[in-house]
Amino acid sequence: MPLQNIFVVEDEQILRVTLTDDLVDAGYTVTCFENPIDALTALQKKPVDVLITDIKMPEMSGLELLRRVKSASPTTEVIMMTAYSSVETAVEAMKNGAYDYISKPFKIDELLIILRRIEDLQTVTRENRRLRSVVAGSYQSDAFIGKSPAAQQCLELVRTVANSQTTVLITGETGTGKELLTNVIHYQSNRSKKPLVKVSCAVLSREIFESELFGHEKGAFTGAVNQKRGRFELAQGGTLYLDDVDDIPLELQVKLLRVLQEQEFERVGSSQPVRADVRVIASTKKDLKELVSRGKFREDLFYRLNVFPIHLAPLRERREDIPLLIEHFCRMLAPEKEVNFQPEVLACLQNYHWPGNVRELKNIVERILLLSKDGQIEMSHIPLEILHSEQPIPENSLGTMPLDKMMAEIEANLIKSALLKCGGNQAKSAKLLRIPASTFRTKMVKYGIRTEE
Repeated sequence: MPLQNIFVVEDEQILRVTLTDDLVDAGYTVTCFENPIDALTALQKKPVDVLITDIKMPEMSGLELLRRVKSASPTTEVIMMTAYSSVETAVEAMKNGAYDYISKPFKIDELLIILRRIEDLQTVTRENRRLRSVVAGSYQSDAFIGKSPAAQQCLELVRTVANSQTTVLITGETGTGKELLTNVIHYQSNRSKKPLVKVSCAVLSREIFESELFGHEKGAFTGAVNQKRGRFELAQGGTLYLDDVDDIPLELQVKLLRVLQEQEFERVGSSQPVRADVRVIASTKKDLKELVSRGKFREDLFYRLNVFPIHLAPLRERREDIPLLIEHFCRMLAPEKEVNFQPEVLACLQNYHWPGNVRELKNIVERILLLSKDGQIEMSHIPLEILHSEQPIPENSLGTMPLDKMMAEIEANLIKSALLKCGGNQAKSAKLLRIPASTFRTKMVKYGIRTEE
């Protein structure tokens, strides 16, 4: 890591020259100034990592210089030095943003220790900034893979709502990508530089739920030995993601409702309201309307959460996205490996009903990549539970299409399964289904099914 660029501001020439020489000998790039006005002018042209200044100077006090430096260049760390050491002066300097305070006379080693601490701090700050940039880049709108109408509609909704303050309710089966969509919304919003705090409501017990969400005061209950900030406070200015929101205990739902309506809450054991500048995104795999009808979920909370609903379709309802997802996971899991899926393998994976949705698909791709040594993916690499699975008719498909279309889909799936089991041999496939070969070929043409003999 490059050593810091430093400005030294000191009106006493001997100290200014001596300190500059010592810092240069230690490996730093140093520019010294007798006049703080000159230092400010230079700072506007060339920001520096650290500014070391005397606190008593004739043209401008070190405290005034500190205030102007932090206004012009907030990332510049300032070290104050003075022979007039006092607690009051130190407190005032720290309040105005000074990093540290050193009393004259001092040994250069004392100052070098402070500079090394600043180096460590700036290294961590730069790395955090880099990681935030990487994370934000990973959650562009194209992070949600899919060309199907359902996927494109979902992305359009995300683009519409991302940069607003609106509460979002994401629904969908397990593994469809609700958390991924939350990341995309947050990192595409104007809150992206603030925290994204995630809470799994399903894993929090009833006893600790209120404390985890809203925090508690010291002594609020047995074991509360210190004050604790809850998830709402930790997400201040950013986004709070409530996964499995249906698992919030019924008696605590009214407290969540109050936060959403009034943007304030109290820690457990306190009556002092805390403002909550937090955007809430909630998700559930259950039907909240049905829970409301059974008295398991508050109706008023449902409507407060359901301001902007986004539904994630299961993978079986957007099969055209499966090849894109497979390609994406191959690049993610084996970037150095050239992978080639045989057509019958892709057909088999597209024909599978994927009860675990995208999460299951990722796990299967990872397993297949491990089994294939040369990157050539064949039928022998497909797990038996997929090869021998029966395609169920999901309950939620009833009423979504006419019976003749539903029967056609089942028939097409059976033809694909027979072809897979018979290695693409049409004659054997027809025999397996107990229909004439000519009828089998006619149905292949009808459903647009192609394979290599």
